[in-house]
Amino acid sequence: MNLKWLMLPFLCFIIEADHEVKIGAIFSFGTSNGKVARIAMEAAVRDVNSNPSLLSGRKLALTLHDSNYSGFLGIIGALQFMETDIVAVVGPQSSVMARVLSHLVNQLHVPLLSFTALDPTLSPLQYPYFIQTAPNDLFLMTAIADIISYFQYKEVVAIFSSDDQGQNTIAALGDKLAERRCKISYKAILPPDEPISNRDLIAAELVKVASMESRVIVLHTLSTTGLKVFEIAQELGMMTSGYVWIATPWLSSTLESTSVSPKVASSIQGALTLRLHTPDSPKKRAFSSRWNELSNGSIALNTHGLYAYDTVWMIAYAVKEFFDHGGKITYSNDSNLNSFAGETMNLAALSIFDGGNQLLSYILKTNMTGVSGPIAFNADRSMSRPSFDVLNVVGKGLLRQIGYWCNYSGLSVVPPESLYAKPANRSSSTQRLDQVIWPGKTTKRPRGWVFPENGRPLRIGVPRRVSYRAFVSEEEGSGVVHGYCIDVFLAALKCLPYPVPHKFIMFGDGHKNPSYSQLVNMITANVFDAAVGDIAIVTNRTKISDFSQPYIDSGLVLVVRVKKIRSIAWAFLRPFTPLAWGVIAAFCLVVGTVVWILEHKFNDEFRGPPKKQVVTILWFSFSTIFGAPRENTVSTLGRIVLLIWLFVMLIITSSYTASLTSFLTVQQLSSSIKGIESLVTSNEAIGYQVGSFVENYLFEEVNIAKSRLVPLGSPEEYADALEQGRVAAVVDERPYVDLFLSTYCGFQKVGPEFTKSGWGFAFRRDSPLAIDMSTAILQLSEKGELEKIRNKWLQRKVCREESSAADSEQLQLKSFWGLFLICGVAGCFAVLVYFCSMLHQFRRHFPELTQPSSTCSTSKTRISRSLRLKKFLSFVDDKAEISANRLKRKRMEMETNDH
Repeated sequence: MNLKWLMLPFLCFIIEADHEVKIGAIFSFGTSNGKVARIAMEAAVRDVNSNPSLLSGRKLALTLHDSNYSGFLGIIGALQFMETDIVAVVGPQSSVMARVLSHLVNQLHVPLLSFTALDPTLSPLQYPYFIQTAPNDLFLMTAIADIISYFQYKEVVAIFSSDDQGQNTIAALGDKLAERRCKISYKAILPPDEPISNRDLIAAELVKVASMESRVIVLHTLSTTGLKVFEIAQELGMMTSGYVWIATPWLSSTLESTSVSPKVASSIQGALTLRLHTPDSPKKRAFSSRWNELSNGSIALNTHGLYAYDTVWMIAYAVKEFFDHGGKITYSNDSNLNSFAGETMNLAALSIFDGGNQLLSYILKTNMTGVSGPIAFNADRSMSRPSFDVLNVVGKGLLRQIGYWCNYSGLSVVPPESLYAKPANRSSSTQRLDQVIWPGKTTKRPRGWVFPENGRPLRIGVPRRVSYRAFVSEEEGSGVVHGYCIDVFLAALKCLPYPVPHKFIMFGDGHKNPSYSQLVNMITANVFDAAVGDIAIVTNRTKISDFSQPYIDSGLVLVVRVKKIRSIAWAFLRPFTPLAWGVIAAFCLVVGTVVWILEHKFNDEFRGPPKKQVVTILWFSFSTIFGAPRENTVSTLGRIVLLIWLFVMLIITSSYTASLTSFLTVQQLSSSIKGIESLVTSNEAIGYQVGSFVENYLFEEVNIAKSRLVPLGSPEEYADALEQGRVAAVVDERPYVDLFLSTYCGFQKVGPEFTKSGWGFAFRRDSPLAIDMSTAILQLSEKGELEKIRNKWLQRKVCREESSAADSEQLQLKSFWGLFLICGVAGCFAVLVYFCSMLHQFRRHFPELTQPSSTCSTSKTRISRSLRLKKFLSFVDDKAEISANRLKRKRMEMETNDH
């Protein structure tokens, strides 16, 4: 009996051990998040164990290990857990440790769940036993990218810790910004260690950030490091108006769980931050009301506490499913570790959890509603419907909610759960946040960028032109720059909502026009910050610089010499080609003959001796050129033919008048160049303006040999080269050509513009000023200011000899062939109908001549045919009244013979 009583405590221990389900937790419990997580997990274990039926009489046993900011200690703790046969591990706190421990749990089949190690690159394919029980940082970076895009910022500076989670998360931010045509312009990397010893390093990085152009800063680091960054930033004057600070959820969780000093509170005023969204629910309110009792008032609850509580419950529900489906907690030795038996670390004691894969599958099938809201996993193991609260730090470290973000519909001012029943809509018109109080306690949205190097004046390169100085020029000795391009630039600056300190720096030697491509290249070389002038926006330049909206349209055109047509005696014949004149004359005769045929039998004006009738035909034919003829037409067919012909002559005479006027008044080209096509096929020399892109364009794009290209430096050289025939044409941009033609009147543009472009202001790549200047130029255009500036400098004087008409050309026969065809068909048809009608009347009047006799000989038949033809021609030639009288007389004779 004594032996039994002595063995009883040992047996109870064995029975109790068999009824425990062991789980572990690895955290740095000295941090605020670690403290909150510890309290929440212990509360969850007690709540689970308070329901004996949940785990079929078994109880959860939680073992805690403090990694104390050390990855090495975290690994040691995990090894100790594995020796005690646990079924799951909660943690670790950082993604660096999660990556290392995942290899361990993969080997031993123990699920590892973390709500803080949210590195988006922790792939379930590589780490199948690692589960993120909160939305990973890919969704966080998507939310931040949407906020940056919502406020229309194009560049940001990222400050982050140089660990895996910091680097991978910021890389994800860069990808999401690129999708929205934004970018990270600078990355400030901080050490992941305790920041107290790295104050100088933080200050040095912030000084670099302050010298950057972008004023939008994303801060992603540890809470202790982050608060130190804000403190030093305030000392450097970086928490004033003009700056935009966006902190990741470390800031919201710190402010929720701990109180900060007034100095720290003032340093973070105006910053934006995010917080994992946890919808209001009875469970959440009940747990929040218990928190003071659970924590003894030592620390406030934050979202990490909610997710820690739910993570333990996820394990509990999965264990319940595991047991309900007949699972047993058993372990087997890992043969790979047998070689370590007898070593100090006793790695051979580690064993594989036989039911680990089954328990993992039940965890991934979780579908519950916890204190943090609905919990479920997508097919890729990400949390279903991730969402965040968007917060603004105001007052003494208080958090003011200004909206929400969810992966379903983006930014809104209503809770995400109210949007899930509606169709997803992420259009820009539906994205909305409440008003923000920015650093400096202003509600005006910061511009988000400043000029580099602490706002020094913008260095603007201006071409020192030798010719066409109306576009841009410098007053001798004064250094004052003026001209059309300068006035447009200064007017656009006045439209900007902020001042732009600047200074003009002339570029060029003053002896010839500078190379504009070289001027743009000097922006890339950091010699200039921008370039202002008559700079064409062409492909090669847009590859290295950003351009504003064009403020004047441009394009390449051809200019050639023109001359006045000589007044010659036969100039009136020039409108038509000889063939056209011949066809018109022939048709006049044909139409006169047709009308004579149709009118001869019925109209006395078309009768008489043969000589008179020939004269009538000729007179009638050519009198139609000048209008309706003197002779009247009485037949229907004759009137139809005449009407059609008069319409044809109306078109011909109108065209003749217009063409002759053009020939006598319009200047004619002195060369065969009609456009770019004829210029390319010729072998003549071509002039271009020194310094422009025309030379490269003609050589590279149009394939014109450089030996044909002649550089010209001024309008005077243009005129001289064209007059002397040294060049057949000059190729230049339309604004220059218009100005040239306003002074030199013996020249003319030929052909259409064969390129389309414009002039704009050049800036550094991705400069926000390029976008703002484009908006300003559009405003000037809408108000009519651009036209006023253009009229001031480029008012064109119209030469007396200049005409806007195009080149005159002789009228070809093909221009009228349709009219002649209609007229010819109508005439032939009328003659055919007329002769058919005459034949019908002839047969009716002379039936005896139209019936052939079968008894007649061949010679008599020939005589009768000849007689019939003569009778028919005589019938046609006779006037209609004479034919009727003869017919009446013949009938009377026939009646007398019968009696």
